[in-house]
Amino acid sequence: MANHAYLNVWCKDFPEESILERLGAFLGTVPFSATQPGFTHLTIHAIDATEIPVLDQDLRSFPLDGAEIVQMAGDHMHGDCSCEVHCHWDLWGFDPAGGWKLEPRPLAIFCNGEDYDGSLWREEGHFEIDLGFEHLFTGHAGLLGTRQRPGGTPQSNEEAHFLEAMAWPENLKAYQERTQENIRKLMGWVRVIESTVPIERVSIWSEGEENFEARVEEILAAR
Repeated sequence: MANHAYLNVWCKDFPEESILERLGAFLGTVPFSATQPGFTHLTIHAIDATEIPVLDQDLRSFPLDGAEIVQMAGDHMHGDCSCEVHCHWDLWGFDPAGGWKLEPRPLAIFCNGEDYDGSLWREEGHFEIDLGFEHLFTGHAGLLGTRQRPGGTPQSNEEAHFLEAMAWPENLKAYQERTQENIRKLMGWVRVIESTVPIERVSIWSEGEENFEARVEEILAAR
């Protein structure tokens, strides 16, 4: 299974009476896909994730904006609850058969009350975001960055075809530029969050990189 990248956000304070306000402000920063805007799913768990959701709404036929999500969640979201919403944002990806495509990619956002699941927020943040596949920001096979470190033998035919395509300098250059655009979009979103929500700290990490932030900074620095 492909590794994912994550963003965790801790607020300066997160009292129960301000949860909906914080949630609305945060959701208002989300950079929706141009072709698939709006939140497509809303789930609220109380106590912990083993409990049956107190609210579970499939919104794909009528996606909602942040204010509408807050309105729908209003009677259900408390300090012992976690709110999960899904949407899409546009990121560049490479298709060996079709070249570069700016496509809607899944984005999952969780808002954790401070009494939810044994104070899960202390470890995971008041907001935790599954940003999608790690390679959309770090590239495949160590090909990108100022210190390129190509991997070993391809693990699949798909990876072999990809490496063949990246052997052409113009393809590798485009790969670096498109990945840099994805990184800038992520970092730009983080800056908007920091200017909109009272943040104590943020953490950006991934399942496959020991230091994800250093890795993306290295890719951004490459020419």
